[in-house]
Amino acid sequence: MKARIFVTLKNGVLDPQGKAIHHALEGLGFGGVNDVRAGKLIELDLKDGTSDADIEAMCTRLLANTVIENFRIERL
Repeated sequence: MKARIFVTLKNGVLDPQGKAIHHALEGLGFGGVNDVRAGKLIELDLKDGTSDADIEAMCTRLLANTVIENFRIERL
């Protein structure tokens, strides 16, 4: 079984990587971009039967810094 974990910064948290991407896009002539927020995608290959609670524990204990990040789990 596979799962994808999408980790994004919470609203109000500064995103220097997103700002750098935005600046680079403008430098390349892409002027239609209003804002950029960068995040990360983590793909897990799990044993069948891994519970939602176990996946959520992985996220809260290691994969996401829940003080400044949100996460969303997608089972494939």
